Amino acid sequence: MPRLIHLSDLHFGAHDPRLVEAVEARIDEAKPDLVVISGDFTQRARTEQFKEACRFLERLREAGHEVLGVPGNHDVPLYDALRRFLSPLTRYKRYIDETLCPYHELDGAVILGINTARSLTFKDGRISHEQMDIIRQAFARAREGLRVLVTHHPLFALPVGDGPALGDPVGRQDAALDAIADAGVDLLLAGHVHRASAHSARDLATRAGGALVIQAGTATSTRLREEEQSFNRIDIEGGRVTLTVQSWNGHAFVSGDEQTYARKDDHWRLAHRPAVPENAD
Repeated sequence: MPRLIHLSDLHFGAHDPRLVEAVEARIDEAKPDLVVISGDFTQRARTEQFKEACRFLERLREAGHEVLGVPGNHDVPLYDALRRFLSPLTRYKRYIDETLCPYHELDGAVILGINTARSLTFKDGRISHEQMDIIRQAFARAREGLRVLVTHHPLFALPVGDGPALGDPVGRQDAALDAIADAGVDLLLAGHVHRASAHSARDLATRAGGALVIQAGTATSTRLREEEQSFNRIDIEGGRVTLTVQSWNGHAFVSGDEQTYARKDDHWRLAHRPAVPENAD
């Protein structure tokens, strides 16, 4: 039964060192098979910020943790126009990972990362046709297990209560969704919006396949959006996925209620709901 820790939006340069230390401690306790980081390692893609992110990754690896990450839009220089358009991810490749399509196989899960950050957009993401081919090909040759795709930008605008949807769909959404359906992707992990949530893809777009969409909040950033810092623990067992959000309570990261999802009629539904206290209204 593979266990993933899903972090996002670390924003080194606009981070709280207490949170970084607490994240590392919680990861050590969880003993995951893989730590997935869905982008925005830095606040402004500056060298010192990448160095801090690199030191964080080195500590995780020295503690025995495997790591897979993808860039976010904040990992592309914003104010250095020349670097932004001529070598937008040079620092990312130097300090984080040379590959922008990382791939990892576990017993029970196959994980592929895709870079959605672009120089021509300040915050929005896109998936190229070449990347769609990579998605199809990588999962076509993968061994058995749940297929997990990691991006920084969510592929969908995300519902938030009764209000307007949060964020915009990824560029070339329809073609990207076709590729993901063709590849049989089971889980879509992303960040960017600094809000934790889980949805069935079919509930978000009419042509979406049967994937479970899991969003991570910001793990260590001080840039909040009406939600405290958090990250995800994801346990995979056969055709069931259990999501446990790890939320910051001001002193440590603590586990929220477990939410277990199971496939039903080719899409995911909540199979286990937390018990309602007897004195609840």
